[in-house]
Amino acid sequence: MSPDPCRLMRNRYLDLLRFLAIVRVVVYHVTGWATLTLVFPAMSVMFALAGSLMAASLHRWGPTAVVRRLRRLLPSLWVVAAVFVPAMLLTGMPLSPKVLLWLFPIADPPANDWGALALSVIWYLRDYLWFVLASPVALWLFRRAPVPTLLAPYALLASVEFGLYPTAPVVLREFGLYFGAWLLGFAHQAGMLRRLANRVLLPVALVLAAAGGAWIVTHPGPRGFDLNDNHLGNALWSAAFVLVLLGRGPSGAAWLGRFPRFDRLVTVFNRRALTVYLWHMPFVVALTPLVDVVGWSHQDPVGLAIRVALVFALVAVVTALVGWVEDVAANRPPELVPGGRRPVAARPAPVRSGPGRGLAAGEPVPSSPPPAGAAHLPEPGLPVSGRAAVPAPREAGEPETVELSAGRP
Repeated sequence: MSPDPCRLMRNRYLDLLRFLAIVRVVVYHVTGWATLTLVFPAMSVMFALAGSLMAASLHRWGPTAVVRRLRRLLPSLWVVAAVFVPAMLLTGMPLSPKVLLWLFPIADPPANDWGALALSVIWYLRDYLWFVLASPVALWLFRRAPVPTLLAPYALLASVEFGLYPTAPVVLREFGLYFGAWLLGFAHQAGMLRRLANRVLLPVALVLAAAGGAWIVTHPGPRGFDLNDNHLGNALWSAAFVLVLLGRGPSGAAWLGRFPRFDRLVTVFNRRALTVYLWHMPFVVALTPLVDVVGWSHQDPVGLAIRVALVFALVAVVTALVGWVEDVAANRPPELVPGGRRPVAARPAPVRSGPGRGLAAGEPVPSSPPPAGAAHLPEPGLPVSGRAAVPAPREAGEPETVELSAGRP
């Protein structure tokens, strides 16, 4: 199954989805509003976008795409570890070999009491790492049996939730919860979701949403209808959203260009997604005592708005200081604020056509007829054999390509 060439191109609609997901995650962590998880299940959307990007990378680079993806993922984590691990060691965290998990979080890295809360979002990098390592085999299976492969994570999760496999380890639970969204990203990158007729895609999405909604309503968690407390409901409800957002979403978002400041903001959040994700939660935790000091309860809209603004402002400062690490990891020139205008290359000097005669600006270059019997070659840039040439896809993190991450919604 070959990938859809349209999915290999940069897509500002996907950038917009990633931007919305990141903002939603930060706002949720500040406010704790469970409704936000239902209105926009950001985590599954982010895993679906990451799965689509990973499939495109594997198509281009093969198994070496795993190394390329890890190279982009880990340096930003190492910056966080360089700051917080010494602080946790000085405040009571025991020194053990498990500290090395902060370099490669194949399992949950150790933390002390305050660090476990401030760095709780690390679970996403752990899951992301698992999914990246599993992707070469998963994509091989998906290309040969797409539907059974897509259904497998949901069947695994159902077996856990219905008590058929109650002792499932964390890794299997997380694969059941979010790997289905990752595989839907595979389907998006292959063009399968786009090719599904409305009479198939929309009823399937409605059934998934109805089943997920019913499970959520009948199995409320400690925070009510928060998707984070309901794994099966989360997976089904989110799958319906991903099907519609990726299967029936627009092929681009060219209208962003009419709003330069907002367009730049979307670019900044995409290029600094890991930095925003990793650093926002420590600031949320640090600002929590202000609730008692100045009375900013979760029922105070003004207080919540101020806290959200403060978190974004503090994250902006840290992003300016260390966000360039994402550029270095992606082999991009480091930038303080991404998305600025690039210098325009100088025009080539006029071409001379014959002894002592130059061409005026805009004058066409005369062409010589081909020699007799020469094969007729297509003009540069024109379709060959009736098929339009498709530019080669860029690897995530290379110039003109963006990556993503977000925290648990």
